[in-house]
Amino acid sequence: MSTISIIGTGGMATAIGDRIVRAGHTVEVISRDAARARALADKLAAGATAGTYGVAPAGDIVILAVPYGSATAVVTEFGEALSGKVILDITNPIAPDLTGLVTPHGSSGAQEIARSAPASAHVVKALNTLFGPVLARRGRLDAFIAADDPQAKARVSAFLESLGLRPFDVGGLHMASTLESLGLMLIGLAKNGAGTFDIALNVDVG
Repeated sequence: MSTISIIGTGGMATAIGDRIVRAGHTVEVISRDAARARALADKLAAGATAGTYGVAPAGDIVILAVPYGSATAVVTEFGEALSGKVILDITNPIAPDLTGLVTPHGSSGAQEIARSAPASAHVVKALNTLFGPVLARRGRLDAFIAADDPQAKARVSAFLESLGLRPFDVGGLHMASTLESLGLMLIGLAKNGAGTFDIALNVDVG
């Protein structure tokens, strides 16, 4: 098993962190607020630690579990400390009123984050279509992945499988915009047709 770093301490960081420790990995929690990082590490237990914000994360896979509005700034602040890392972007760049995405035309949140990351880092879009309550159920769920680097994609796929998820490769990082639109659709469904965030989209392969 390996160490996985999570930048963020919110609901998704908690749900993913819990799933990671249950799979036998070690979690490093990182936040600008050191006290919140320590609190989440203590909550996760199982040897989880609190890292130092801005310092090179211990894990080769770094989960970016912050609101999209601050994601690029966080990656910029870490700078070369993220060199060689696989950055797993779970964000959804959605307008507060849910009227659409806030990314530039022809781009995606993941691609904007990649532009801010060191050249040797590899951004992988994943987990943005899975909500915290669903992850907390611990069942087998489908997780969609978009990335340009084959090795980074393979590493994230293996990691997601270790969490009991079923990874599906949807293509290069340009497909992140489609996954982010799917995230918007699922949020709309949760708020309207379903009435709950305890929902997930699964693929039926015949």
